[in-house]
Amino acid sequence: MPPAASQPDPLAVSGLGLLNSYAIVFIVAFIVTLLMTPLVRQIALRANIIDRPDADRKIHKYPVAYLGGMAVFAGLIAAITVSYFVVDGVADSYLGVPFAVLLGMTAITFTGLADDLWGWDPRLKIAGQLVAAAALANQHIGVKLAAGLLKPLAQWAPVLGNEHLIYWAGTAVIAIFVLGGCNAANLLDGLDGLLSGVVAVVVIGLLCVSLLMAIHPVGDADAPTLAGARIVLCLAVLGAALGFLPHNFNPASIFLGDCGSHLLGYSCVVIILMFGEMGQTHLVFAGLIIFSVPIIDTTLAIIRRWLAGRPMSVGDDQHMHHQIKRALGSVQRAVFAMYGITTVFAVVGVTLAALVLPQGEGLRVRVVYAIAMVLFGFIGVIAVKAARRERQLSSEA
Repeated sequence: MPPAASQPDPLAVSGLGLLNSYAIVFIVAFIVTLLMTPLVRQIALRANIIDRPDADRKIHKYPVAYLGGMAVFAGLIAAITVSYFVVDGVADSYLGVPFAVLLGMTAITFTGLADDLWGWDPRLKIAGQLVAAAALANQHIGVKLAAGLLKPLAQWAPVLGNEHLIYWAGTAVIAIFVLGGCNAANLLDGLDGLLSGVVAVVVIGLLCVSLLMAIHPVGDADAPTLAGARIVLCLAVLGAALGFLPHNFNPASIFLGDCGSHLLGYSCVVIILMFGEMGQTHLVFAGLIIFSVPIIDTTLAIIRRWLAGRPMSVGDDQHMHHQIKRALGSVQRAVFAMYGITTVFAVVGVTLAALVLPQGEGLRVRVVYAIAMVLFGFIGVIAVKAARRERQLSSEA
């Protein structure tokens, strides 16, 4: 990864200028993924790596190849590699994507691939995800988020300001983000085109925040930042998700598999962790709001299975998208409804970032927090009520 010569003058940075400088990243990710997906599909079919329908949760009517995540991985790696060499304009002054992110993507993808092929024990999957988290911690990606959380409390408990404590707390935060993001994305991957489309909406929101952070830098303007890396990752993930979506949209010809769903979830949480490179907890919270749909769905799944006394590893058909599908009557309507919900949360998250960056904390920021909490609560209560109603109907039948 080549070092940055110097940071660009913030006054000379514009959103359109940055997008123009990094456009090649999106183009490469989109084209490589679009073209690689049919090739991966043929390999999966010949190797009999297919997902067969059943009478319970798998509602597709015919066997479908999976391992589509390998095409997404190829698109991401190609786009990120290009970003090191073929960018122009203001992008030349920014740091590239840290090697730890590439290492983490590789660990996540091949851990998921092993699970797709051989059905790995969940503990082995967690081990692979922790390797990816350790790679991020080794390059301090996300570690300073703990500083933003703990240092304000250090005036009452000085030990919380200890650098070693902050590092290990930051490492724990990274592990929680990676494990949560990977598994949340995997749980959401339940309808044709759902996860790839939701992730596309999410990274558009994350891209908006990344552009705002580049235009309104926090901290020392001359210090190297991850501004360029965030934009590269957003555009690469967006291109790969949109390149895969036509093949995955209902009726799907290929599925992401665990390697793809985990990779997309990991990529999103890495970008969110990068928002906290200077300890900006508000911006990380904005990123989590944008990523709310997978988070809410996973949280409700945990609560639902706990209330029902079922193991957390046992799947069901009570996820948000399943309930919306039953209400609207088709996969495509449910998927578009989920895109719409994700868009609402993305707008709220970007609004929060837009208020925080140029002007700091204030009343309007609290208003956005309140709106986000209302949305969380509204969707959560409706989903829990629907799950209870379904269980009651099942028990009466």
